[in-house]
Amino acid sequence: MESQQIVFVGGKGGVGKSTSAAAIAWKYAEQGKKTLLVSTDPAHNLGDIFDTTIGGEGKELAPNLFGLEIDPDTETTKYIDQVKQNVKGTVNPTMMQEVYRQLDTAKASPGADEAALFDKIVSIVLDEREHYDKIVFDTAPTGHTIRLLTLPELMGVWIEGLLQKREKTNENYAQLLNDGKPREDPIYDVLRERQRRFKAVRDVLLDESITGYLFVLNPERLPILETQKAVDLLHNYGIHVQTLIVNRVLPEEVEGAFMLERKEAEAPYLATIQKRFSKQKRIYIPFFARDISTKEQFERYASYL
Repeated sequence: MESQQIVFVGGKGGVGKSTSAAAIAWKYAEQGKKTLLVSTDPAHNLGDIFDTTIGGEGKELAPNLFGLEIDPDTETTKYIDQVKQNVKGTVNPTMMQEVYRQLDTAKASPGADEAALFDKIVSIVLDEREHYDKIVFDTAPTGHTIRLLTLPELMGVWIEGLLQKREKTNENYAQLLNDGKPREDPIYDVLRERQRRFKAVRDVLLDESITGYLFVLNPERLPILETQKAVDLLHNYGIHVQTLIVNRVLPEEVEGAFMLERKEAEAPYLATIQKRFSKQKRIYIPFFARDISTKEQFERYASYL
């Protein structure tokens, strides 16, 4: 994580993912690195962690540390408005109102918010990198993270299909209407530009010298199973999770029958984590008595990273 500019932090809901992402970003900032901490989780927790309102415009949280919470509704509206601009001038004016109505209806369609969110992430990865030393993404729970990280490949294939169909249509029009001369097609140009950006962001996400992937889990059965599935699935897409944060590990010295029983139950899960994730670097964070919210607590958490 020290050498990579971009870090994605994923994991099951409730394992301490947002706290871990915040602590990682905090540590970078303390080292004098200008850091952007981005939340892609619709149920944003970063504002609660830093006890402030962050929002979608970016906000300074501490020296060298800036926060940004991506709002799906806002980004979906921006995304649809951009599509409207792209089709403007390419559709018969009498049809524009109907086209706009259809696009507005598409806001509520399945996947619209994910496409808009992905567009924002593409913008951050490609356009904001030069302004920051480090970018840390606090992602939504595991399934959502996997869909976002696999979108570059899936959407790249989809756009390639659209381009081929568009090119064939343009060839037919050229033969029928323009005596074989190529015709201007702004939609084709827009698709080609989107294809270029998707390829560029895919190259960045797959470059392990630039981008790192970290998952947070607790020494419990369900987080272990979910993390294993996520690591295996992302591996199939060429994305390799290099680091795990094993959070909320009970200290060696515990008192009381209840805590002793919990510690005994935890031991086989820790052994399972060591065996199943032998290829990943594992960082163990103890179970703190209080929530991480103050500067001193962040520094203590970060000292284990």
